[in-house]
Amino acid sequence: MNELFRDIAVPNDWDRRGLPGWCYHSDALLELEKEHVFRQHWQIACHVSDVPEPGNYVTMDVVGERALILRGQDGTIRGFHNICRHRGSRVVADDKGTCRNALVCPFHGWVYNLDGTLRGAARPRSFPPLDKQAFGLIPLELEVWMGFVFIRFRPGPQPSVAELMRPFAEELGQYGTEAMVPTEGIWTHESPVNWKSVRDVDNEGYHVAMAHPALQDLYGSTYYDEPFVNGLCRSFATYNPHAGRRWSVRQYVNIAPEASHLPEGLRKAWIYFGLFPNAVIAVTPESVQFYQEFPLSTGKTLLRGAIYRYPNETRQQRLARYLAFRIDRDTQSEDVQLTIWSNESMTSKAFGGFYLSDLEYGVRTHHDHLRAVLPVMTMEQAPREDEMATLNAALTAR
Repeated sequence: MNELFRDIAVPNDWDRRGLPGWCYHSDALLELEKEHVFRQHWQIACHVSDVPEPGNYVTMDVVGERALILRGQDGTIRGFHNICRHRGSRVVADDKGTCRNALVCPFHGWVYNLDGTLRGAARPRSFPPLDKQAFGLIPLELEVWMGFVFIRFRPGPQPSVAELMRPFAEELGQYGTEAMVPTEGIWTHESPVNWKSVRDVDNEGYHVAMAHPALQDLYGSTYYDEPFVNGLCRSFATYNPHAGRRWSVRQYVNIAPEASHLPEGLRKAWIYFGLFPNAVIAVTPESVQFYQEFPLSTGKTLLRGAIYRYPNETRQQRLARYLAFRIDRDTQSEDVQLTIWSNESMTSKAFGGFYLSDLEYGVRTHHDHLRAVLPVMTMEQAPREDEMATLNAALTAR
């Protein structure tokens, strides 16, 4: 299906090098990444079911920004910077919660309506007259697609989410993701590596046979990756007919009910839809999840995600979803170790750079997308830290 929209062929002769090691350990480059890669590209904040009722909210602190996703009294989901217009305090302090009909800043008590407009300042006579719109919460660009809530902190190069994700709309649309509901809520985890090392591992399945015994047992040689094309990648696999050597896999394939709600070709498939720069929407016959990573520093990354289920989930679906979670949990633990080994090697003088397999072409295409945003990453040798931004601006202007 995607071949109709995207040229996913691996070239016969391509540059098998990845990004140079300095790109994973530069503080100055990280500041450019925060602004141009993360703040100016779409990010998944949550799912509509995370804020099902008026007054429900979710917050998200990433790359120096504080987002607030809030369902208003009119049922509309809006995004705001979680910043009081008085002194910059957080308007809400919790990761999620519910406010009755207004937001009250915990610092001085400024009150905001659920549409973001200012209701009033505490001790209003101590201020000149305040314009309720001008002093309202600062809105974020927000779009809901397939039930997922996307936000963008700054205007950027990507089109609307619907236009960007169009090549995946038909296939992902089979799952009815907009009607799904949360399982355990949004999770976070910190990993001691650069964010790109996380994405490098996730962008290729060459390592599955060696590093992920449960995944290899489940789908083995049926797994394949499609590279990044126009900001999107995709990985697809179906169950191995001989799956079941490992306990979780054996129980999963035996217990999982026939997914009659899906077309024949998707009933035994696990699919990963990747969105540049850092997000994945993954589906199994029982569930959908998103996961993503954000830099905390050059050597520390925040992993974030959530799993959603069908609202009328059967007992068999629930058990299958739990077993799939066990497989995913082990896989994530294995991937964390791989990212640590890869990331730490780049500080060694013995590290000679990547030499990628055709099966790792997705890594290269992600790196090419990064170079297009930040051309300073084309430099084989690290520029001076105090010259990074100036050099990148000059290369961009060419």
